[in-house]
Amino acid sequence: MIVNSQETTQSRTYLDHILEHWEQNEDAEALVQGAQRLTRGEARRRLFGLGHALIRQGLAPGDGVGLFLANRVDSVLVQLAVHLIGCRVVFLPPEPGPGELAALVEQSKARVVVTDPLFAARAADAAGRSVHAPALLSIGPCEQECADLLAVAAECPVVRPERVPVPRADEAVTVLYTGGTLGRPKLAAHNHRLYDVLLDFVEDAPQSASSRGFFPSMDPGADRVLVSTLLTHASGHLTSIQALVTGCALVVLPEFEAGAALKVLREERVTATMFVPPMLYALLDHPRCEPGALPAVRRIVVGGAASSPTRLQQVVDVFGPVISQGYGQSEALGITAFGAEDLASEATRRPELWRSCGRAISDTEIEIRGEDGTTALPARQVGEVCVRGKTVMLGYYEDPERTAESFYGDWLRTGDMGYLDAEGYLYLVDRAKDIIVTGSTSDNVYSRVLEDFLLTLPGVRNAAALGVPDEEYGEAVQIFLATADGADVDPDAVGAAVTAELGDLYTPRKTVLLDRLPMTKVGKVDKKALRAAWTSAGSDAR
Repeated sequence: MIVNSQETTQSRTYLDHILEHWEQNEDAEALVQGAQRLTRGEARRRLFGLGHALIRQGLAPGDGVGLFLANRVDSVLVQLAVHLIGCRVVFLPPEPGPGELAALVEQSKARVVVTDPLFAARAADAAGRSVHAPALLSIGPCEQECADLLAVAAECPVVRPERVPVPRADEAVTVLYTGGTLGRPKLAAHNHRLYDVLLDFVEDAPQSASSRGFFPSMDPGADRVLVSTLLTHASGHLTSIQALVTGCALVVLPEFEAGAALKVLREERVTATMFVPPMLYALLDHPRCEPGALPAVRRIVVGGAASSPTRLQQVVDVFGPVISQGYGQSEALGITAFGAEDLASEATRRPELWRSCGRAISDTEIEIRGEDGTTALPARQVGEVCVRGKTVMLGYYEDPERTAESFYGDWLRTGDMGYLDAEGYLYLVDRAKDIIVTGSTSDNVYSRVLEDFLLTLPGVRNAAALGVPDEEYGEAVQIFLATADGADVDPDAVGAAVTAELGDLYTPRKTVLLDRLPMTKVGKVDKKALRAAWTSAGSDAR
C-alpha cells in the first residue's frame, strides 16, 4: 500500500478514545467475562502486546485479518488490535458451513485467520481451501498446528505500535459477511466513517436519544454494558465499540441462555444491553424475570429483526421505560433508532409507533423509492427503503458489479420494503432480499445460498426457500423442491445434506416436494404464490 507522507502519523480515531479512558483510573474494570476481569491498565497493555504479536506474523497496514471468534474478552481485544496496527478486520461468523466459510476466507483475501480454539478445525479447513493460504493463529492452545497468539503477545512490548498510517477514505477497515450466492459471498466493506459516527454520539452536544444512537448519555464511571449477541456480527461489534468509546466497562456473555443472562445482568450490575427479539422474549418468559429483578438496567436495545409490539410493551411493564429499538443491516450499520424515553412518551400519544423502528440517526437520510428507483414516494406509500450517510458501506468487497446493483448514486438500496409517516418514523413491511431471520440469536439464513446448494442435489430441478412463521424463533426455514420425473428424493436426506454443507441454521424445518414451482412472468420462482399455497394448506406438508 502506498502511503502519503502526511498520512504516516496516527490521527484521532475511535481507538484513541478508548485508550484515553484506559489511561485514566487504571484500576477500574474495563472488560469482564465471568472470573476473567481486566482493569483498564491490564486491557491496554494486553492490547498493545496483541498488536505487536500480529505485526510479528508479517502483517502490514491494509492487510486483511479474518476473525473467527467466540464471545470472550480476548476476542474484543484481538479485534481492536487489528485496527490498532492499521489492518482490515474481516469478521467470520460461525453459522456458514464449510463451503461458504472457505469462499468467505478466499474472497476476503485475508492474510491471517485468527480463530477461537473451539472453531480451530473449521478454520483450518477453510484456510486450507484458500489459494491465498492464510496463516492460522489461535487465541489460546488448540489441537491444530498454529501459533498461539496469546502466548506470542505475552512476550511482546506493551507500548503502542508506532507509525501506523491513517486509513484512506476509500479504504475498507471492517468487512462483514452478508450472504450472497453459494461460493460467492457478499462482504459489506466499511471505512473509518462508521466509527466517526460513534465518536459523534460521544462528542456532540446533547440531542434526542433517537438521533444519538443506542446508548446515549453513558456515564463512564457508572455504566456497564453487556454484549450478548455475537462479536463477529454487526450488533455485537457495535455494542462493544460504543461501550468502550464512552469509557464504560464491557461485560461479555459467552453464550446466550435466559437464566444465565439474567444472572449476569443482575450480578454485574449491567445498566445497558442489546438483544435480538428471540433473546428478549426468552428473557421475558423466564420465571425469574419479574418487576424489580434488574434494578440497575436503564436501557435495553432490541434490533436485528422485527419485534412484537406486545412484547415491547411487556418490557415496559416489567422493567419500566427502558426499551429502545434500532434498525440497520450489514450494509448500513445504523439507519434508525427509537430511544427509550421517546418511545415511551410518543407511543402513548400514538400507539402505532410500537410498530415503528424509529427515525433516522444523525447524518443519515432515508427515502422511500418507487419501482423506477428514482422517485421518492410520499408519506405512507410503501416502497424500497434507501439510505445514505456515514454508516453506509463503501460497497461489497472486491465486487464492483454487485456494488453497482445495490446503489442509486450514493443512495443504498436496503432491499427492505417500508414507508415513512409524516413525522419521519420508519415502518418496515417486508424484506425484498428474501433473508430468513431465525434461530435463538436471530441469525440470517440466505435463501439464495440455500437454493444454489439444493440445485446441486440429485433429482432436484428447482428449489425455493421461505421463512415461515414460527412461535419460538419468529421464522423457520421451509424449502420447496421441484423434482425430476421418476426421481426418488428423500426429504430427510436433503435436510442432512443441507446441514452438512451449510450448517445447522440452514436445516429446513419442512421440505415440500412438488412437480414444479410456480413462476412469475419474468421467469423467477413466485415465492408469494408458494407462501399463499403453504398457508392455505395448513403448513403440515412435508
